[in-house]
Amino acid sequence: MAQSGSKKTQNQVLDQLAKATHFNRNEIEALVLMFRKTLRPKTDKLDRSKFRDVLHNTFDMTDDMLMDRVFRVFDKDNDGLINMEEWVTGLSVFLRGTLQERINYCFAVYDFNGDQSLARDEVYHLLKNSVMKNPQEEDPEEGVRDLIDLVMKKLDVNHDGFVSFDDYEATVKMEPLLLEVFGPCLPQQESLETFLTTFVEPKRTPGYEG
Repeated sequence: MAQSGSKKTQNQVLDQLAKATHFNRNEIEALVLMFRKTLRPKTDKLDRSKFRDVLHNTFDMTDDMLMDRVFRVFDKDNDGLINMEEWVTGLSVFLRGTLQERINYCFAVYDFNGDQSLARDEVYHLLKNSVMKNPQEEDPEEGVRDLIDLVMKKLDVNHDGFVSFDDYEATVKMEPLLLEVFGPCLPQQESLETFLTTFVEPKRTPGYEG
């Protein structure tokens, strides 16, 4: 009887995820299998280290700061771990999100303190990270300052010294190429396509325990 109840709960969870995400039922089952295989032994949630391994090895992400921020955005309940539902719903936006969903996601990654705006010092830390990794000038710091001026001029729509969510959203909707202006936090097309080819219909989904 308990097994039947567990199976029913599992099916309900998968059905709810199919309605709430951009994945069909078979794809969700494949993601659940992938999630189970990624877990450490005797655990049912992904820790930060294992999640970063996925971002690095599967999606070629290398920026430690941004990978940490992506983890925090996936971790909706802020318990420091990623459960199965967070894994599937996070990947739904990460892999197949609408422009609006990706705008919301990217800004959340960039918004360190969650106040819905990016101050100049936050922009500095985001841009410094990428510029310092690929220095093109003798004085990288000057390059960072010049880039900040350029970005703030472009995105600070109301000229208040901050890039608010509304500023970012309006700018990206006009120029979608600016979606990841503060750093890469979505998969590149090649790694995205490679990952999507791993979706195969599994024979059986391991029991889910809520």
